[in-house]
Amino acid sequence: MTDALGHKWPMATDSAPGTNDTELTVSELSGALKRTIEDRFGHVRLRGEVSGYRGPHSSGHVYFSLKDANARIDAVMWKGQFARLRIRPEEGMEVIATGKITTFPGKSAYQIVIETLEPAGVGALMALLEERKRKLSAEGLFDPARKQLLPFLPQVIGVVTSPTGAVIRDILHRLADRFPRHVLVWPVRVQGESSAGEVARAIDGFNAFEVDGPIPRPDVIIVARGGGSLEDLWGFNEEAVVRAAAASDIPLIAAVGHETDWTLIDLAADVRAPTPTAAAEMAVPVQADLLAQVSGLGARHRASLRRALERHRVDLRSVARVLRGAEDALAVPRQRLDRAGERLQERLSARLRDHHVRLGRLSQLLARHSPQAELARREGALHNLRSNLVRLGPQLVQRRAERLAATAKLLNSLGYHNVLARGFALVRDDKGQPVRAAAGVTAGARIEVEFADGRIGAVTDGGAEGASRGEKPPRKAPARGQGQLF
Repeated sequence: MTDALGHKWPMATDSAPGTNDTELTVSELSGALKRTIEDRFGHVRLRGEVSGYRGPHSSGHVYFSLKDANARIDAVMWKGQFARLRIRPEEGMEVIATGKITTFPGKSAYQIVIETLEPAGVGALMALLEERKRKLSAEGLFDPARKQLLPFLPQVIGVVTSPTGAVIRDILHRLADRFPRHVLVWPVRVQGESSAGEVARAIDGFNAFEVDGPIPRPDVIIVARGGGSLEDLWGFNEEAVVRAAAASDIPLIAAVGHETDWTLIDLAADVRAPTPTAAAEMAVPVQADLLAQVSGLGARHRASLRRALERHRVDLRSVARVLRGAEDALAVPRQRLDRAGERLQERLSARLRDHHVRLGRLSQLLARHSPQAELARREGALHNLRSNLVRLGPQLVQRRAERLAATAKLLNSLGYHNVLARGFALVRDDKGQPVRAAAGVTAGARIEVEFADGRIGAVTDGGAEGASRGEKPPRKAPARGQGQLF
């Protein structure tokens, strides 16, 4: 049997006897479905929302889905077609995809192989742009507080733009007219799939230059491009470009598009210029104006110096008129010096006489207190002290011996050993402290009893409570080496 598309299918009569179904292999069925779908649909244009986008696979191919409110279809884009995209897909972006419908036998699924992909109108791009703007703004990349001031007169200017076209010529021409400077051009593509990466690397590259390196480091960077559609300028809305501009340590001027165009790099840059030519004007002042200003300042400075010299000349003449001659000025100081010399001689003579008198008195005092006389006096006093010491020594020893004997007698009479000799005993607890009352003794406590002729150990049978009731504790045989307390 042949279908409407001309494919021949096996008939039921061709099957084995006793069955009504055609026998097909899985591969045959999958192939037939694949041919039918591809022949039926061919190339299609689908409008849908990107879903499940995770970027390129390690192979470079891209896999995601397109969906609308009621359905979803798998999508694949091969590496070559993906590299040629001007605008990369993002999650949630509404796009129009052109490609062919096919099946993937390995999953028993159908999919679209995308050849071209574009946003579904300017509205979709604007919505994506606003969402990215809110995200980056929340991170503080557009904060005015982080923007840098441009240098007044940079020595080196770095320009990131296409090496061909009117933009670089306009910038160089404007700089030459205003104030010629050393310009470094970092060539990049300003449109297409690789534009964003090249611009971001150029900004980072200028910042990586060493200050005193072989290639001079720019004092200011200009990122420039001519006007174009939103799709043409889309590379300057990519996150990589915006983050590179915000992270630049070198002040950056964004001059992308015409005055009415705007991109996210304009918000992240330190200064936005409406055109590339305006960016060159912002980068440098007008040399002729500076020369005129310097010339005017020089003339004012010279006039000020002339006025100051004339004023000092007048002041010098006035001072010279009131100054006296050298002889008149020195007359009084000379007279004062002579009188001071006379007084100095008189005072030196008086001071010398005073010193002579004091020296005589000191000589007499020293004679009375000479070392020999003082030594003789000290020897006499020492002899007297030695005699007194010998005399008082035997008396002191005698008195100390008598006091010691009296103290010994008193100690013997007051000591507790005399009390023990009269038949009393001293009881101590296991810590060696005297036991002064029966209330302090518990049953089974170890005690020590000291008599006049020695000490014995004992264990108590009861405390003070039993003794107060008149109870007599039972007798226990004393342990060996211990006494018994009753």
